Amino acid sequence: MSKQRVIVALTGASGAALGLRAVEKLAARGDVETHVVVSPSAERTLRHEVDAGALERLRRLAFQFHAHDDIGASIASGSFRVAGMIVAPCSMRTLAAIACGISDNLIARAADVQLKERRRLVLLARETPLHLGHLRNMLAVTEMGAMVMPPVPAFYHLPQTVADIVDHLAARAIDLLALPGEPEARPWTGQGLA
Repeated sequence: MSKQRVIVALTGASGAALGLRAVEKLAARGDVETHVVVSPSAERTLRHEVDAGALERLRRLAFQFHAHDDIGASIASGSFRVAGMIVAPCSMRTLAAIACGISDNLIARAADVQLKERRRLVLLARETPLHLGHLRNMLAVTEMGAMVMPPVPAFYHLPQTVADIVDHLAARAIDLLALPGEPEARPWTGQGLA
């Protein structure tokens, strides 16, 4: 069985654990090659919000770890086929760059490639409250085909810890890529969770 390729990018917004958890879940599947990009601001956020070893764990989990400034990397080309891309968390700066087609780093370039190739792009846009510019950028990327998924916790699965919330949000983001196999998040059945 050939492996699906998935890109996961982390930017400097709060919520670095979301990207780390998505990579952990994808690595555990066994049927996915995960390509990871971390912005310099995300490196700082990982150290602050997770721990000093989080970046190294991401490097070990990734099938390939790409430098943020390597705009000639494989994932910067539409000829490099991937199942999709998750930006978790997605800063408002990155959202604006994607909305305007400003591909000045590998994260924005890879996201732009997903849009032009009509592939899935999931943006866990992280900021609150939102001003009109944020909302317009969300509208623009949605009109181009991206899925904006603000990391708003769901409570129907009765989370007991922050880790439960992070796990569910990462699972939902992965499910939006529509990879083969069972969903990562436990689905709601109408009567409760499956």
